[in-house]
Amino acid sequence: MSVPKPPKSAKLVVGMFMKDMDLLGAVAEHLAGTFGAIDLVSPWFPFDFTGYYEPEMGSPLFRRVLSFKSHVEQGSLADIKITTNRIEQLHARDGKRRVNLDPGILTHERFVLATCKDFSHRIYLGQGIYADLTLLYRKGMFETLPWTYPDYAHHNLTSFLQRVRKKYVFDVKTKRTRG
Repeated sequence: MSVPKPPKSAKLVVGMFMKDMDLLGAVAEHLAGTFGAIDLVSPWFPFDFTGYYEPEMGSPLFRRVLSFKSHVEQGSLADIKITTNRIEQLHARDGKRRVNLDPGILTHERFVLATCKDFSHRIYLGQGIYADLTLLYRKGMFETLPWTYPDYAHHNLTSFLQRVRKKYVFDVKTKRTRG
């Protein structure tokens, strides 16, 4: 019989995309005020894989990804998504979002995004939020899955997530040695 035990903490990662890159400072400040200090920031990536968001947000859209110093409990992903949805609404104008926030958690084995959209491979977490297993980490690299969003499958983003994972592994080892 297996015995339940708490999972390891995870690295919080928030992907964002927006048209107005000047909005980054205000959104990052809001995120840091909510989730704690930011430790890694990706470069800007063009976000032109789909036209899905353009009617609401305009174009061209640009993506940036932030990771946070403090680790989070894996079970908190639904609450985090609810919070990032509120932050999106705080920065909206005329009922339209100006930023889209994609919170996720990174562990040794995987990268999981939170979403409000149900689909066959997504697991319901509660509060209208689903977990999307986005990337697996195997053989020293992130592997995509058939449903991985094209921007998260792009080598620029997986390379950045490799850096985040390296920092996460270092943090976990350092914490373990300290006690």
